[in-house]
Amino acid sequence: MSPVVSRRESSGAQASPSGAVDVRFGGLGAFKEPPTRPPRLITHTSHVTTALLLAAGAGNRLGNGSPKCLTDVSGTPILGRLVASLVENGFKRLVVIVGYRSQQIKDYLDLHSAGLDIHYIESRQYESTNNIYSLWLARDYMRDPFLLIESDLVFDSRLLASMRTSDRIAVAEFRSHMHGTTVSVDASGMVASFRVGRPHGPRLPNKTINIYSLSMSTWHEVTRRLELRIAAGRVHDYYESVFGEMAAQGLLPMRAVWFDDGRWSEIDTPEDLLAARELFYEPGLAKGA
Repeated sequence: MSPVVSRRESSGAQASPSGAVDVRFGGLGAFKEPPTRPPRLITHTSHVTTALLLAAGAGNRLGNGSPKCLTDVSGTPILGRLVASLVENGFKRLVVIVGYRSQQIKDYLDLHSAGLDIHYIESRQYESTNNIYSLWLARDYMRDPFLLIESDLVFDSRLLASMRTSDRIAVAEFRSHMHGTTVSVDASGMVASFRVGRPHGPRLPNKTINIYSLSMSTWHEVTRRLELRIAAGRVHDYYESVFGEMAAQGLLPMRAVWFDDGRWSEIDTPEDLLAARELFYEPGLAKGA
């Protein structure tokens, strides 16, 4: 179960390690379950200039036959919007986990990198694993604080500016039509609880937008827990379950960044795509088919 790692760089970019990653299940005796009362993480905020994009899945619910990140939203693919937002906000490096029709993504970025230093990690197990496996594949390649983002998001570029500080989480007020991971936030703006799945009860928490910035200390704790789950064969989990576990133990030092004052959309279904195209419609630009 070895991912293939490759690199495509813009002119003048420094090379980083690449090659095959040996992936083995089990035999991780050095990793132990966290203690009952783990110490709180000590983090140091940093200026983030690297992004990690999870783009290995097939996007079956959308059903358009192409990688989800190449879906057109009012004249521009999701990936093109992301690249433009990253460049506008001063990002320098993009690491992409690819799987389904990976060459299409690479071909697109060959022509639309906008000067970003782009690296690829290829998941050969994308059909039989979940996003926890994709995130785990990046464990040895993220050596600086980074932005974690999923491939089905469109948003106003200016909203990304506040995510360039490490240990931040993009959130919005939860609304009845939404689904997915939710959080509650305390009075100081820090994440108090983290839950995967649709909430129940009269008090609705806030919706995560699946954009996170991670400091290295937070990333080291995340990868330690990813190792435990992958070693146990839990490749069908969501990586958010690791965040939820950390939050429950007081080890997720993330501050909320509110996206409510701008446009954003998560595209999972044809209905989501239609709504996103209407939300981001710009006169003079043709809609995609």
